[in-house]
Amino acid sequence: MSVLAVAVVVVGYALGTFPTAVLVGRRHGFDPTTTGSGNPGASNATRVGGMRAGAVVLLGDAGKGALAAGLGHLVDGRALAWFAGAAAVAGHLWPVTRGLRGGKGVATAAGVAFVCAPLAAVPLAVVFVVLVKVTGKAAIGSIALAVLLPVGVAALGQRWFEVAVAAAIGLVVVVRHRTNIARLLDGSESVVRDRTPSPGGRYEG
Repeated sequence: MSVLAVAVVVVGYALGTFPTAVLVGRRHGFDPTTTGSGNPGASNATRVGGMRAGAVVLLGDAGKGALAAGLGHLVDGRALAWFAGAAAVAGHLWPVTRGLRGGKGVATAAGVAFVCAPLAAVPLAVVFVVLVKVTGKAAIGSIALAVLLPVGVAALGQRWFEVAVAAAIGLVVVVRHRTNIARLLDGSESVVRDRTPSPGGRYEG
């Protein structure tokens, strides 16, 4: 990679570290890192702060991924867009500004997908919305989106390394949802619209 390409990837990571949920939570009177599930993401912000707060976090986190991927695309096409977007997801998951304690990367990954593979991102977004609407559980939609992302990219005929980057993004998103998967299996996963604490006294999401 050229020096410029490396710089774009670094900028992508920096964009990913932007603390959307923390800033939105501060404005709405809560700290997503210490309230509810402790996850600085849209689902937790929705449960703790309401739909408006959650929507702003969702758009902000997706914007980070889209901006990083868009910058990569502008500088050197779709290949660099994927790498810069993946860097933004990494920045969201492991921000150096917060001791590597970040969110789960779903919205940021979605933003990357809308820039790098819009024909796959649109139907995936529909699948996500339908699954969350039917089940009431954001984790199910999020995991499905992560698993299907590389499938959609491959179906578009994108190059193998682009599929590989999409698969890597999907894998880390699934891994970050491992506690949600455990709760789904034992039936204790909370629903998005439920803003009351779980029996253990914590919001989950």
